[in-house]
Amino acid sequence: MKVLIMNCSPVRTGATAEIVRIVAEQLSVRYSVKTICIDDHAFAFCRGCRSCHQTAKCIMSDAEVIRNIMDEYDEADIIVSVSPSYWADIPGQFKAFIDRCTPWCNTHEPHATLRPGKRGYTIALRTGPNMPECERIIGSIEHFYGHLEIESVGHLGLTSVEYKENVESRKQEIIDFCTNI
Repeated sequence: MKVLIMNCSPVRTGATAEIVRIVAEQLSVRYSVKTICIDDHAFAFCRGCRSCHQTAKCIMSDAEVIRNIMDEYDEADIIVSVSPSYWADIPGQFKAFIDRCTPWCNTHEPHATLRPGKRGYTIALRTGPNMPECERIIGSIEHFYGHLEIESVGHLGLTSVEYKENVESRKQEIIDFCTNI
């Protein structure tokens, strides 16, 4: 089975990246694992032209970038999205990616599709102690999964994680979460 771990953060070396590293390390024992950092891909914001509602394809000049990422989603059996909180929700870069995935959204016909049977997991982290902010992030990602017809089967919220160094005290929690994937 193949796992895709999506680093939803534009910071490639922070706490989110450290969690991605731990998850990849844990899952690579059982699965073939690939990681993607959203910041490794440059693409423009969706223009909202809705051409994709009639064609299931984006007409923007950089559509291939999104298609390549979605090919990785299609190859995977399991998707794990790891997202920090940016003003109580997912980072703008990841939101822009979600917007560009409208050709795959199941709310219009025709729409592009992914292979069926995918399972999605979410890990949300934030610097403060309040869990509802993590729940909001989880909700945003699970909403995205739903429109791609990826079954949401598990999530983990981590509070009081600001820096990479803060992850160490939460490592066992992350490892325990990975045993259920």
